[in-house]
This record gives sequence, structure tokens and C-alpha cells, in this order.
Amino acid sequence: MKERFVLRNVKLVNEKEMDIVVEDGKIAELTKAGSGCGEEVYDYSGVYVSSGWIDLHVHAFPEFDPYGDEIDEIGVKQGVTTIIDAGSCGADRIADLAASRERAKTNLFAFLNISRIGLKRVDELSKLEWIDTEKAVQAVHEYKDFIVGLKARISKSVVRDSGIDPLRIARALSRETSLPLMVHIGSGPPNIEEVIPLLEKRDVITHYLNGKENNLFDDKDKPLQVFTDAINRGVHLDVGHGTASFSFKAAEAAKANLIGLNTISTDIYRGNRENGPVYSMANVLTKFLYLGYSLKEVIAAVTTNAAGWLEKPELGRIEVGDAANLTLFTVQSNPITLIDSEGDKRVAEKRIETKGVVANGEFIKC
Repeated sequence: MKERFVLRNVKLVNEKEMDIVVEDGKIAELTKAGSGCGEEVYDYSGVYVSSGWIDLHVHAFPEFDPYGDEIDEIGVKQGVTTIIDAGSCGADRIADLAASRERAKTNLFAFLNISRIGLKRVDELSKLEWIDTEKAVQAVHEYKDFIVGLKARISKSVVRDSGIDPLRIARALSRETSLPLMVHIGSGPPNIEEVIPLLEKRDVITHYLNGKENNLFDDKDKPLQVFTDAINRGVHLDVGHGTASFSFKAAEAAKANLIGLNTISTDIYRGNRENGPVYSMANVLTKFLYLGYSLKEVIAAVTTNAAGWLEKPELGRIEVGDAANLTLFTVQSNPITLIDSEGDKRVAEKRIETKGVVANGEFIKC
């Protein structure tokens, strides 16, 4: 790692050009384009810079198959400087996930799966005895700087005959630990109209643009009343694209109904990174550019909005004195075929491509 280097002629999403000087891992200067001084100068004329991208929903515990991957494969190599593992581990293995941060360049936080076994099995909430609340509370206290919330996957294949009970237990656990819930929604039962009313301000609905029958829109593509009510009380909406949870049709319905973009996340792991339909954070962001959101809105959904939800504003800004976490990317006029989780294909005229990151002061090319 060079002690002092310059990112020359980079531009913000508002097209303002500048030089960013990084020294000893921190942003040392934000200066006029072409004027920064350092031991190493990286010329990025025509390349955008933002604060480091944040992916609020990934699976970064490679031991658990099929939902696992290496931290840096879905982090810095994707142009993402901070990832949040969305419940791969429960209390049984959260210590191992926390320890894995030492070997990675990417910043890692986690949602604790309310099932102590986590994704060791994919029906982790089918037996209520796997929800050990005492052990979960102990894990939250032990890893309070690492665990940012609790994860409950509330769909038919996960809960089986447990129905809505795991979510009621999660709600009580949330109150006890003062941590928000991230709730995965999908096929019913439980019915979506039973699930959503249990969510409170700052809780997260992940997969809110899924195209399954048990989704958040009616047959006329209007948001269900429970969905509108949740938005009005401050429930956070997270994309969580994944293998089976993003539909262009649902995304178009959300946009048509003026439902705001909170956070764009990938729900990435080895399988959907290598074989699609996720591939990369840049690919998912390109889908939202295609849908008609501005570049500013799309990038805010992986920077300021995500940092705001995490209550870590320093991760979503570019300011002198902060640890240097930055993403370098371009928007190319180069058509690309995009595919959603339903197999629906669209051709976008522009694509977002990552060029590099600065992760805690270290420059890494993508």
C-alpha cells in the first residue's frame, strides 16, 4: 500500500471533476482536478467515483452450500467495499463468520440468523427448537460491533409447518436486543398480508420486487395496502435480487406507483455470481439504470442510503479525514442483455462497469 497516492481527474455523479488524495489509509485532500500530489498518481479521466459501494444482502460464508461465497469475491473484486452477510450464520457459527474478516480486504458486517443453525440447512426455521433466543442474545452482546440486525426468512420452504411463529419470535428478539429485523419474503404460506404488519420502522423487507404469487402487488400491479402502510411507518425496502427474487415486472410496478428506491442489494453467492442472473453488483445496478432511475438515484441506493440505514454515515460520503472507501466506475454506451429471476430478458443501451476500489486506503483494480 502506497503511503500517499492520487486518484486524478475522477468525477462525481454530478459530473464535478476533482483529484482525491489518499494518505495513510485516509482521504487527505479533495482538490482541483489535475492538482493533487502523491508518490503514485492514477489517472482516471472520464471515470466516476463514489463512496465505496455497500451491498446490504450477500452470503459470505463459503462453508454453507449452496448459499456461500468468499468475502472478497463478492466484495472488492465487484467494486463493493462493504458487504453485509444476510443471515448465513446463526449463533452456532457467527464467531467463525466474524473471524473471517481478518483475512479479507472488504468491510464485513452481518445480520444474525434467528435460527442458531443458520443456512446449514435451507429450512432453518422449520423447527422452533432451532431458535435459541438465549444463545442469540449472547451472540448479539458478544459481537455488537459486527451484528447490525436479525434475519428471518419467512417463506414456505424455510418455515414449513412453523407458519408465522418464527416471525413472532424474531419480533420479540428484536425488542430484547434493540436490533432491526431483515425479513426475507417469498412463497406462502405464510401469506404476505400476515407477514408485513409485523414489521416496524427500520425493519427491512428484502426481496420486495420478487415476482412470486405471494408478492406485494395486486393483479392490477398496485401495491397492497399492507405494503403502503409499511412504507408509511418507515419500513426499509431492500432489493435482494438473488436467484429467484427480482422481477422486472414488479420493479416496473414499483416505479409506476412512485415507490422510492431505498437500497439495491444483490443477494449474491457463488452460484448466482458465476451462472446468473445476478453476476455482479454492477449488473444489478445496470438493471435499475435500464428501468429509468437516474445514475444519482442508483448510486445513492448503494452509498448514502445504505450507509444511512447502517447508521455509519462515514461509509456513504467522501470527506477529508475519513477512512478511504471509494468505488471507481464508468457508464458505457454498450448494449447488454439483462435477465431477471423470472427469465425475462431486456436489452439495456448503457451499462455500469467497475474499474477499481479504494478499500480502507488500499487501491485495488477490479
